[in-house]
Amino acid sequence: MTTSPRPWKIPESVLVVIHTPALDVLLIRRADANDFWQSVTGSKDAADEPLALTAAREVAEETGIECGEGTALASQLVDWQLRNIYEIYPGWRTRYEPGVTHNTEHLFGLCVPERLTPTLEPREHTDWQWLPYQEAADACFSPSNAEAILLLPEFAR
Repeated sequence: MTTSPRPWKIPESVLVVIHTPALDVLLIRRADANDFWQSVTGSKDAADEPLALTAAREVAEETGIECGEGTALASQLVDWQLRNIYEIYPGWRTRYEPGVTHNTEHLFGLCVPERLTPTLEPREHTDWQWLPYQEAADACFSPSNAEAILLLPEFAR
């Protein structure tokens, strides 16, 4: 059996800050980097995939929390209408077409009613924690993720 080559990642992604009404934030730890705590992130599966669909899909894949169309949390997934453009870490550029050096990340928030227990995909994430938003920002490896979390009081409903 031969496997087809993995398709190139699309350099357009989402970052979803999952939070409670009290502004506690869910962070998950990457499996490939022990001290890399982050919010939910992920790239589009297709160039024409709507960003809200990407966000809901990634939240479900990475935490088991369902927030797509038709779910109880669908109205709580909010596009913040902000984006970050950042340089892709050189070690991760092999996932993208040759010559791609930057990614555009779209910010979303997802307000959940309380601190839920996520179901992690162990190949991607090995641990989780809920922290008050300022502590969560301090714990993030990614500066753009930390900045997004610090915007939470402005965007939380």
